[in-house]
Amino acid sequence: MVGSAEAQTLSEDGRSRRELVPRASHADWSPAPDRPDPIELLIASNEGRVPELVPIRFGRMAVSPFAFLRGSAAVMASDLAAIPTTWLSVQACGDCHLMNFGLFASPERNVVFGLNDFDETLPGPWEWDLKRLVASFVVACRDVRLSDEQGIDVAATAMRAYRERMWQFAEMSPLDIWYDRIDLARLIQDAPDEKSRTRREDLRRQAQRRVAENLFPKLLDSGSGELRIVDQPPLIFHTPEITAEVALAFLATYRESLSEDRRVLLDRYQYCDAAMKVVGVGSVGTRCLVVLFTAESGHHPLLLQVKEANRSVLEPYLGRGTEPHNGARVVVGQRLMQPASDIFLGYGTSVAGREFYVRQLRDMKVSVTLTRDVTPITRYAQFCGLALARAHANTGSAAAIAGYLGTSAKADKAFAQFGVAYADQTERDHQKLVEAIEAGRVDAVVDAM
Repeated sequence: MVGSAEAQTLSEDGRSRRELVPRASHADWSPAPDRPDPIELLIASNEGRVPELVPIRFGRMAVSPFAFLRGSAAVMASDLAAIPTTWLSVQACGDCHLMNFGLFASPERNVVFGLNDFDETLPGPWEWDLKRLVASFVVACRDVRLSDEQGIDVAATAMRAYRERMWQFAEMSPLDIWYDRIDLARLIQDAPDEKSRTRREDLRRQAQRRVAENLFPKLLDSGSGELRIVDQPPLIFHTPEITAEVALAFLATYRESLSEDRRVLLDRYQYCDAAMKVVGVGSVGTRCLVVLFTAESGHHPLLLQVKEANRSVLEPYLGRGTEPHNGARVVVGQRLMQPASDIFLGYGTSVAGREFYVRQLRDMKVSVTLTRDVTPITRYAQFCGLALARAHANTGSAAAIAGYLGTSAKADKAFAQFGVAYADQTERDHQKLVEAIEAGRVDAVVDAM
């Protein structure tokens, strides 16, 4: 039970919402008779994307049901909007699948764990993120040929970690929640056994190698006497529309979004080159660029990723939100949900009026690699639940969410069962995409992702 009178009132408010949305009801999923065609939703979500890149998106999504889930946030948003919710609002990720968590660098150069993709973020129901997360674990477990019983256990582990941590946050001050983080050094220190410690140490070494300096030999070429980004079509390529004048005009608007100290730091670098880069699964077709800078001396390259920010997939169901600029929406959401954010995180507008956000390219970012070993997947699910609880508690009422979830495993089991039901739906939708490709309804290109 939470301590303060205010927290107890909020907890009771959360508990009272079970009358409208019983915890056991979260297990239910069946498509409505008027459910929109998932392929039409995906086609509609291509509006504004680079047409030549859309077939790569569909090709990547067709590889497996798990790949389809990663690219179909718009489909799941439509489905989640059609089922009851408690309407306890938080800053929602909007695309909360397990591959959108991982390791990344804090400004102090520590390696921390948390959410690392915020393209779809908006204030919204906490359940929507959790349902996408548990469904992704069940689909991923099937992808590596684990049983549904194991998938349910993994999904329930994520739920239990979220629920128990939310009770702890209900007793904490907003400042203590803000400072909470999952630090990899601490995880290594607290590893339950030698195998886990070795795995986590390997992850730290891998993260420390995933910095721009190690990308330079692969991405940059100085053979012409000028440092430039190397074309690697169809994934990295120059385009005549992105001239130095166009890039510099955008960078001027981006600079204005930074705090004064970050502007001083950015000003110590000079622009050299920019090229398009194909990224992710669901993001393919949106405009994403790699921008190269060097320090005043012409040495010490800096690589920034500039990614187009379109409207969130949640917007048709939740409204626009408070940020009129989609790049600002992503940046604000990231700062609210991450325990530490990139020092170069900012946003800007292109001369064509397109909205973008900016961050460093691959700054110690490491995502999970799934295997048939259920133990590391289960521990990873626990960390995802903990990280998501912190992200939600930072903007919503931890006491109300905790009060709704309760102290038993009832909600854990219900959400895990939803994960199985929605995994079945994902497989059906994936098959529809495969059939649409075979019928020529959509074009698809298989690439080396």
